[in-house]
Amino acid sequence: MRFHFAAAVIASLSVPVAAQAQSTAEAGAEAVAETAPPPAVAISGSAAIASDYRFRGVSQSDKEMAVQGGITVSHDSGLYAGVWASNLAGWGTFGGANMELDLIGGYKAQLADNATLDVGLTWYMYPGGADKTDFAESYVKLTGTAGPATLTAGVAYAPEQQAIGKWYNTGADAAAGVYTNPGDKDDNLYLWGDGALALAGTPFTAKAHVGHSWGQNGLGPNATAVSPTGEYWDWSLGADATYKNLTFNVSYVDTDISNREATFLRPSFSKGQDGTGTIAGGTLVVSLTAAF
Repeated sequence: MRFHFAAAVIASLSVPVAAQAQSTAEAGAEAVAETAPPPAVAISGSAAIASDYRFRGVSQSDKEMAVQGGITVSHDSGLYAGVWASNLAGWGTFGGANMELDLIGGYKAQLADNATLDVGLTWYMYPGGADKTDFAESYVKLTGTAGPATLTAGVAYAPEQQAIGKWYNTGADAAAGVYTNPGDKDDNLYLWGDGALALAGTPFTAKAHVGHSWGQNGLGPNATAVSPTGEYWDWSLGADATYKNLTFNVSYVDTDISNREATFLRPSFSKGQDGTGTIAGGTLVVSLTAAF
């Protein structure tokens, strides 16, 4: 009798002890999970649809819709590599290519809690386009945050390359298929600044951009150019609305390239490359981006 009673008492006590041990083990596992370091390698990406693809203020999709996407692999050391693509049309086709494919690699360094330095290289590729259309461009970006505000200053430099040389002096030369300066090489410099201000308590962020280009002042071997008029300003003002991983953006984009100034580039530098309609004038660009 005493043995059975003692066994019953021990059994009854062992249940809460076992339960407590299990609870402690689970809590420990959760704590380990919470304190586990993030993975050394991270993969991120996005897919977007936009009413126009504007590269430094100039339409690369003939003022038509663009579908874009990219993926980036980053290491906790600061190194990263990625790829980004968009469809092209009209002026942006670079000798017949209907797609732009950018290969990107760089290094991000955390200078302070609110400052980051980003150094890298972009290789612009145009699969299916004419020969000598691809080119490389290095960049340096410095980003700082102060409360809800984020400011970025950047410089991009493409050293002398045939793809951005002045092979045609005018659009008429390009239309005739006669190289003015075959094999010419040129470089390109772009300075820009971006600003973003998150509006507290809302999903909205106000954004602004200004940039200035210096380049070949003519047309490359593909009858297009990164800085077609030699030098020009581009800017934009807009806002993001974010919901979970979706971002809706509306921006007004413009340049100081006038129709008169771009006349010598026509018919190449025009909508449909038919000599009419500007592709660098002010326009409203709407986009929807999904991040993953």
